Amino acid sequence: MRRLVARLLLLPLLLLPFMTLTAAAGALDDIVKRGTVKVGIDLGVPPYGLTDAQQKPAGYDVEVAEMLAKDLGVKLEIVPLTGPNRVPFLLTNKVDVVVATFGITPQRALSVSFSNPYVALSLVVLGPKDKPIADMASTKGMKVGITRGTTQDLDFTRLAPEGSQIIRFEDDATTTAALLSGQVDIIATADLLAIEIAKRNPAKNLDIKYTIRLSPGAIGVRRGDADFLQWVNTFVYFHKLTGDFGRLFEKWAGYKMPELPVF
Repeated sequence: MRRLVARLLLLPLLLLPFMTLTAAAGALDDIVKRGTVKVGIDLGVPPYGLTDAQQKPAGYDVEVAEMLAKDLGVKLEIVPLTGPNRVPFLLTNKVDVVVATFGITPQRALSVSFSNPYVALSLVVLGPKDKPIADMASTKGMKVGITRGTTQDLDFTRLAPEGSQIIRFEDDATTTAALLSGQVDIIATADLLAIEIAKRNPAKNLDIKYTIRLSPGAIGVRRGDADFLQWVNTFVYFHKLTGDFGRLFEKWAGYKMPELPVF
């Protein structure tokens, strides 16, 4: 009798690995069964994400999301978000996956899982051409606009010289508006967005002052979604190999995408 009881008590422990595998497979299975994948995209960061003249989502990230949904065999539901709420939207199940120039950091990886990079991206400082800024030290005493919680926020804050005044905003559109209105002297942002801002506002005479660092974008999923992360990495690998990402990047950026690193 004691042996029988002991075996019954041991049974759940023996089944635990299989239960874990089943749970891990749930995210991918749920998306396929639901027939829709909810993709979080920042539509305020052209040319990665934007709203076109017909008020429809467009941009590099939007086309990547369309490819992702097609490969899953499901419909695409775009959920607009901003840089600061990419992680919260994942953790609260508002989205299944984030395709929004998601920079990879150890701090973020405590909350979400990252795919291998799918897009080239650098963090840069944008400002008026007549301002003599060549490096981080040159920003001393300046008002610097940054979107809260972004990779550039983390990096600029860490490296900023004493005397820099960092002013944070809730999204890239507001950060951009602060630069154009003169509320801040310079902004730290993504390279393609900086190019787009300068191109759309020629009268402001803006240019990229210097590069903070490379920060390729990854696709983000919830931690513990092992099967879904594996599928997303397969998706990234396949479309890098076929040149699809490269063609998309050249379409939206106007030049060839630099080689992407892998984990």
